[in-house]
Amino acid sequence: MAEAIQVTKNRIVPMDKVRNIGIIAHIDGGKTTTTERLLFYTGNIHKIGSVDAGTTTTDSMVQERERGITIQSACVTTFWKDYRINIIDTPGHVDFTAEVERSLRVLDGAIMIFDGNAGVQAQSETVWHQADKYQVPRLAYVNKMDKIGASFSNTLDSIKQKLHASIVPVVIPIGAEHDFIGIIDLMEMKMIVYDKDEEGVEFTTKDVTPDYLEKATAARAQMVETIAGEDEALMEKFLNDEEISVSELKAVLRKATIARKLFPVYCGASWRNKGIHPILDGIVDYLPSPLDLPPVEGFDINSGEHLFRKPENSEPFSGLLFKVQSDPHVGTLSYVRIYSGTIKTGQEVYNSTKQKPERIGRLLLMHADKREGIEEGFAGEIIACIGLKESATGDTLCDKNNPISLSPIQFSDPVISLSIEPETADDQEKMGTALNRLASEDPTFKVSYNHETGQTIIAGMGELYLEIIVDRLKREFGVNVKTGAPQVAYRETISANAEGEGKYIHQSGGHGQYGHCKVRIEPKNRGEGIEFVNDIKGGVIPSNFIPAIEKGVRETLQKGIIAGYPCTDIKISVYDGSYHEVDSSEAAFKLAGSYAIKDAFTKANPIILEPIMKFEVSIPSEFLGAVIGDLSSRRGQIGGTTESFGFTTITASIPLEAVRGYATIIRSLTQGRGSFYMEPSHYDPVPRDIQEKLTIKTESKKE
Repeated sequence: MAEAIQVTKNRIVPMDKVRNIGIIAHIDGGKTTTTERLLFYTGNIHKIGSVDAGTTTTDSMVQERERGITIQSACVTTFWKDYRINIIDTPGHVDFTAEVERSLRVLDGAIMIFDGNAGVQAQSETVWHQADKYQVPRLAYVNKMDKIGASFSNTLDSIKQKLHASIVPVVIPIGAEHDFIGIIDLMEMKMIVYDKDEEGVEFTTKDVTPDYLEKATAARAQMVETIAGEDEALMEKFLNDEEISVSELKAVLRKATIARKLFPVYCGASWRNKGIHPILDGIVDYLPSPLDLPPVEGFDINSGEHLFRKPENSEPFSGLLFKVQSDPHVGTLSYVRIYSGTIKTGQEVYNSTKQKPERIGRLLLMHADKREGIEEGFAGEIIACIGLKESATGDTLCDKNNPISLSPIQFSDPVISLSIEPETADDQEKMGTALNRLASEDPTFKVSYNHETGQTIIAGMGELYLEIIVDRLKREFGVNVKTGAPQVAYRETISANAEGEGKYIHQSGGHGQYGHCKVRIEPKNRGEGIEFVNDIKGGVIPSNFIPAIEKGVRETLQKGIIAGYPCTDIKISVYDGSYHEVDSSEAAFKLAGSYAIKDAFTKANPIILEPIMKFEVSIPSEFLGAVIGDLSSRRGQIGGTTESFGFTTITASIPLEAVRGYATIIRSLTQGRGSFYMEPSHYDPVPRDIQEKLTIKTESKKE
C-alpha cells in the first residue's frame, strides 16, 4: 500500500473553496449509504457500494463490513465542481460516540440525517446537541422518503418540537413512499425528477407542473419569509412585495446557516439514489469554509494567556490531533486538523500537550482506506501524519517557536467493563501490546490491572464496543483471549459532610516515619469529580508535604473505599495536622492522607452510584403491555410513548445493570420484531439492598 502512494506537490483549491464536513445521524439513519452516493456523484468512486453487501468505501474494517455498521469515523477527500470537500462519516451507535465527538471537534459543518419515517430519534438528539456544543453549522437531510410511512412534514415538526431548531426547507418532495420520484428546488422553482436509471445519474430538471404549483409556491413563500427575517434589507423588500433574487436569498441563507440561526432542510432517498445532487450544492452554497469561521482559540502553555490563530498559511503552525489509528501497512496514522500555518514532510513540530518535539515522517490525504501522499499540509485542511511517536488523541501540535495549546476533546467515562486473559503464555505479551495500541486509538477505552484478582480489566462505552475490541484482538493482532462477564461501572460517593484523621507513625531505631493530617469532606454535584483543597494555616504541615497527602487521597479514592469502585463528586480539604522535624517524609504523609480519607469517607454516609441509561425501545403495538411491564420490573422509569403505523416507541430511563443482554429479552418479548437503543444519561444512587449486596460481595473477596 505504501509503495503506491502518489505525491501531490501543489495545493489543489484555495481555502475559500474547502469544506470540512461530517455526516451524523441516529443509527441506521443512512449515513454511510448517503456518503457512498456523495462519493459516487462527485466521481471519487465509480461503483456504488452497499452496506448490506459490505462493499462501501468508508466501512473498511472487517467488523464494519460483517455487521453493516460504522465503527470508526472515516475521512474521505472528494471534489464537487471546483470545491474540495473533506467528508467524515461517523458511527451512529452510541457505543462509538467518541468517534462522533472527536470528529465534530474539528469539523466546520455537518449534514444531519433524519429517517423520514421515524423523525428525531434518541441518538438524533444526542449528536445534534454534540454539534451545538462545538458550534457546528448544519444542513438537515430527511432520508428514506421512499419508505412506507415516511412524512416530510411530520419530520419537520419533529425537528422543531424536539430540537427547537429554526429550520428552512429549501426543497419539498415529489410524491411519497413508493411514489417518491424526486424533489422541487424551491430556490429555482424547478422540479428534479429522477428517471428509471438505477444509479440516479439520469434526472430531468423542468418547470413545476400545475399539479404541484400551488404547494410549491406556498412553500417557497414561507422559505423566502424565513430567510428574509434574518436580514433587514431583505425583509423590507419582502414586505414591499419587491422581487428578491436567488443570489440574494442564498447569500443571506449562507450567512444565517454559518451563524447557526437557520438550518436548511433537504430530502431524498439515498438507497434509491434520489436527492443527493442538491445536497452537494447545499454543501458549497451554505456550509462554511475555514475562512468563514473565527480564529481558533488556545492559550500560552507558560503564562496561560489566551492566544488566537487565524486560518492563514502565514500564521504559525497549529493543529489538533483528533484521531489515532493503527494501520497494518504504515504503522500509526495520526489525523490532524490544521488550524493555522503549514507543515511539511520531515518537519519537526512541537507537541504542546506533552511538551515534546515530534517529527513528521510523511503527510497523507485520506480516501477512507486509501491514501495519497502530499508534500505539504495547509491551514484549513484535514490530513494524516505518519511518524508521530508520543502524540495521542486530543494533543495540540504547533510551531516550537510559537507554542499554543488548543482546547482538548472531552470524552465520557466508560460505563461497562469485563475481565480478559490470554489463552496461552505466547498470547500474554501480544495482548499487552495490542491493548496499548487500541487504548491509544480511543480515549474511551480503558485498560487496568486488578492486583487483588490478578485480572486485566478492559472498559468501554457498551457491550457491543467491548465485543468489537475482543474481536479485533483476535483478528488484527492474533491474540486469543478468554473473557469474563461484563461488569457495570459503579461509582462511590458521599451524601454528608464529615471529618477524618490519619496518622502514620513508625519507629525502628534510627530515623522514623511521621505523618499526620486531618481532612474535611463534602459532597459535590453529580459529574463534578474530585476536588482537593489546601486549607492549612500557620504552617502546621509544611507545604512540600501537601502534594503527598493529595496523592495518597486520590489513589485511595480511585481504588474505592466501601465496595472497590472509583469515588467521585467529593471535595476534600486538608485543614490540620502535625509534622516531625526529622521523621516526617512524603511517604509518611501519603499514607496519612490515605488513612484520613478512609476515616472521613466511612463517616459521610457513603453511597454507591450506578449508570442510568436513556432508553428507547420500538415494538409492534400489540406487545406494549408486556414490554412496559418488563421495563417496570427492571426499575425502569417510563417517560412516554408514541405510536406510528402499528409500532410504538417507548422512552424510559433505566439502570444499565437491569438491561444487560437486553437484545435477547426484547426479541423474546416481541417475537423477534422489537429493537432498542440506549445511551448513558447520568448516575443515581443504587437502592439500599443492592448497595448492601455490592458491599458484602467486596468484603467476601477481601477475606
